[in-house]
Amino acid sequence: MNRFKYVLINIFETLLRVFPFPCRRGLIKIGNPGRHSPVLITGNFHLTVQRVKKSLHGLDVYLLVANSRGINVWCAAAGGHLTNRDVISVLKTSGIEKLVDHRRVILPQLAATGIEGRVIARKTGWKVVWGPVYARDIPEFLQARFQKTPAMSQVKFPLLQRMEMAVAWAFPISLVADLIVLPFRKGTILPLTLLVWLLAFFIFITFPLYEKWLRFQGKRVGFIFFDFGRGGFQLIMWGLFILGLIGYALFSQQYAWNFVVRWGFISLVIILTLSLDLAGSTPVLKSGLHAERLLNVVLDEARCRGAAFCERVCPRNCFEVDKTRHKATRPRENDCVRCGACIVQCPFDALFFADPEGKFIPPEVTRKFKINLMGKRLVKPAGAR
Repeated sequence: MNRFKYVLINIFETLLRVFPFPCRRGLIKIGNPGRHSPVLITGNFHLTVQRVKKSLHGLDVYLLVANSRGINVWCAAAGGHLTNRDVISVLKTSGIEKLVDHRRVILPQLAATGIEGRVIARKTGWKVVWGPVYARDIPEFLQARFQKTPAMSQVKFPLLQRMEMAVAWAFPISLVADLIVLPFRKGTILPLTLLVWLLAFFIFITFPLYEKWLRFQGKRVGFIFFDFGRGGFQLIMWGLFILGLIGYALFSQQYAWNFVVRWGFISLVIILTLSLDLAGSTPVLKSGLHAERLLNVVLDEARCRGAAFCERVCPRNCFEVDKTRHKATRPRENDCVRCGACIVQCPFDALFFADPEGKFIPPEVTRKFKINLMGKRLVKPAGAR
């Protein structure tokens, strides 16, 4: 694919990133792979597939695209849209078993919230290796013979990703807002669009400044669906905007209360909508709409055998495994995003969720039921019994 087309795909699909965008499933040959070439699996979210292909350029590998219902790997696996059954299906139907002599498949680490490596091995004979979090690290991972550095295992939220999320939210929200005001005030469309985009970029670019305010595990603070976390930074942000609005009105000598009230109300609606699930729009925090943000991951040391699956799949590097004692510890447990990957992968059931009252949630429940849009673990993956 030429660079211009790749850039266009990234722009267009970033604008529509909050929607499923499926592509064709099956086998893709990258370069000139042979009998011993690596085999990788990803979901069929089109933007992900394009970025993985770009990262693999110059290598000789097989890429299998499994059915994730057009959703990115992490959300699909956590929500029961990318399942053991989908991985088994692509391994069995793609013809890859006739093309390679080995039985080792590399899955995205973030798929570990829903894909059970030992189930794949038991039903297909393929050993699952958990690859890096980001596609750009795959070449180095392959060169290091499937060894990951801690940095390869950790999700981050750098400036570029924050800007992409700003675009992903600003576009649909501004489009809906423009359609609402179009029949009544056509002249408002341009300033309204600019306001949505300005606030979206401001909210996401400044995320590191208020991130700690969103690290809140208590009961919901806010109203209806809005979660203000700890401190209500949304209202503080709105107050600052109102001050700026008043300053602009005074400076331009066009001061009028109806101007301030109208745009003040509009800006409040936009800020609340953009931050409806701000924590859930980041990879480093648990969604404020998910009840599981109140849960804790508990490690039963008596059951732990130091298999290190937890260490390999944790997207926040919370775990360390003592190779001498064969025991895991959680020295960075405060960074946990409660994705459940460690619970799903532990072969000894040494990890489980516990609610604030201390009630345990068995690991088999976490494996069997996935998270719906409202954060309830009620969804049975396809093929589950």
